[in-house]
Amino acid sequence: MHRPFPTLRRLRTGLLVASVLAAAPVAAQESRTTAAAVFDRYSEQVVKIQVVEAGSAARTTTGTGFYVSVGGHIVTNYHVVSQLVHDPERYRVERVEAGGATHALEVLAVDVVHDLAVLRGEARPRRHISLAGAAVAQGNRLYSLGHPSDLGLSIVEGTYNGLLRHTLYPKIHFTGSINPGMSGGPTITEDGRLVGVNVSTAGNQVSFLVPTDRVQALVSRVLAPGYRPPASFLDEVGKQVRANQDVYLEGMFAGTPKTVELGPYRVATEPAPFFRCWGDAQRGKELPYESVDHQCYTDDYLFIAGDQQAGVVSLSHQLISTRTLNAPRFFSLYTGIFQRDNTPSGQEEHVTSWRCGTRNVRNGSSTPLRAVLCVRRYRKLGELYDAVLKVAVLGRRDTGLVSTLTLSGVSFENVDRLTNRYLEQVTWR
Repeated sequence: MHRPFPTLRRLRTGLLVASVLAAAPVAAQESRTTAAAVFDRYSEQVVKIQVVEAGSAARTTTGTGFYVSVGGHIVTNYHVVSQLVHDPERYRVERVEAGGATHALEVLAVDVVHDLAVLRGEARPRRHISLAGAAVAQGNRLYSLGHPSDLGLSIVEGTYNGLLRHTLYPKIHFTGSINPGMSGGPTITEDGRLVGVNVSTAGNQVSFLVPTDRVQALVSRVLAPGYRPPASFLDEVGKQVRANQDVYLEGMFAGTPKTVELGPYRVATEPAPFFRCWGDAQRGKELPYESVDHQCYTDDYLFIAGDQQAGVVSLSHQLISTRTLNAPRFFSLYTGIFQRDNTPSGQEEHVTSWRCGTRNVRNGSSTPLRAVLCVRRYRKLGELYDAVLKVAVLGRRDTGLVSTLTLSGVSFENVDRLTNRYLEQVTWR
């Protein structure tokens, strides 16, 4: 029997496949054409920045910046120029031309919380990147410019994926390959409007941008009549860190915080929406004890200098229990776990040595605890401290809990306030 429709369907399918195959190279060609046009229009508004150690005249950092005014103001990341901020007598910052000529730049303002800085030199650009807001939907194509790995100015295509949800500081998720050296460069729309500033990457085309509104706020402050740079940017960084930590720590562990039950204990979890919490356990017939772990931490931190960070808050709980160890052996195991060193490392030029104190305490619910508090001070940023509180619940022969709170870049008042609140959350069920 004659069946014309399958033949028609095959014909239509063939036409569809041919259409798709024909369109694919066209779409790719259009994408390349757009990227080339964006690079051609906006590349001269993007500059290479380097920090040089004065004694050796050697580069220590390279990054990217871009013009935001006809007066020659340049935006980049704070972390690109952080060495100069911390030691202005030792370092200098320069703009580097394509041919290698260098020109001195001056730091005018910093926003350490959002990792931004404004610089200026003698050059006055013909054009600059527009800071006008761009309405961008998820999936829209964006273009990032910068100097990856000192290989020359490059353009990277990617997509906009909105603001991160679990974050203390606003960041845009950009699906594109931002690499070292591109920090401080602009990510823009096809018509040149700024969407964000390149700031970091997690690899595999997972990158992050500082939103335009943070740039607008800092640049507006610099361009306001009568603005003068602070006498000491180091003092300004310390002031910004102290103001910031007062905001996000204010209600932490206060009121009725979230808790999780671990064995016979109840402990704090997810102290704020910007925390991520994870758990795991080690169990097995061949093991003499069981261990259940629960951790919460922030993905965000403030880069200060080198390996020095502020704004880090993390907590961890480890439940240890046994059915086979006798009391002395379990006590030895429990003591060894409690005595492990959890204090972060740090460069001597940035922080003092850790100082620790240990004592037995009882919180408001009369839970007996062994507590050790370790504190170190920031050498250059005024009254800021790192702190690690570790507690062990006492009183059981076969079950124990070790709980640790870690804080970075906070005032001593906040160390005292948060460690006391934290102790109150460790209770029997």
